[in-house]
Amino acid sequence: MTSFKTVVVAAVVGGIMGGAAGYWVAKPAVRTNEALIADFYRTENAVHVSPHSIRGKMDKGDKSYVLVDLRSPQEYAREHVVGAVNIPAYKDPNTPAYEEKDRITAAFRALPAGKDVIVYCYSMPCMTGRKIGLMLAENGIFVKHLGIGWNEWRHFWTLWNHEHEWASTTPQMYVATGTEPGIPMQRSLPAPCGEGEFSC
Repeated sequence: MTSFKTVVVAAVVGGIMGGAAGYWVAKPAVRTNEALIADFYRTENAVHVSPHSIRGKMDKGDKSYVLVDLRSPQEYAREHVVGAVNIPAYKDPNTPAYEEKDRITAAFRALPAGKDVIVYCYSMPCMTGRKIGLMLAENGIFVKHLGIGWNEWRHFWTLWNHEHEWASTTPQMYVATGTEPGIPMQRSLPAPCGEGEFSC
């Protein structure tokens, strides 16, 4: 009987100790504000792409990226960022096509390998690019996000371009119509952001 009590007590104590140890091992570490801020900026830099840098790549004829317009085929055909291909996340301007995962993921898999894939949708607060980005990431496809949407590119040019460029560039210079992407025109424009890692 004594040995039975000893076994029961040992089992109970062992269970409590094991549970406590498991809790402390599994308990998430408390992150400092500094660590959270650093993670935020790492994520921002990994995901977001400056529209100004894309405009600069267009001017130089840089083909290291693929720009993807997620809007409906009708909106894309009316006007789109020059050089952008259309992988619609909308069937028409009012009908999302998020349920068409197979079509969307297959279209992204078919894009040229070895290039940054950058998506844009309607506007900066638009969630379409974020939802499609998450869908793709869950399927092993990783895309970046243009810092603005179509509305800002086409209608708010001075919002994201440098003031001294307002007279020498217009949105019409960087917009195409029809079902084909179009080819960005190479131009010699000043580069206010400089070159290298810290350019815009």
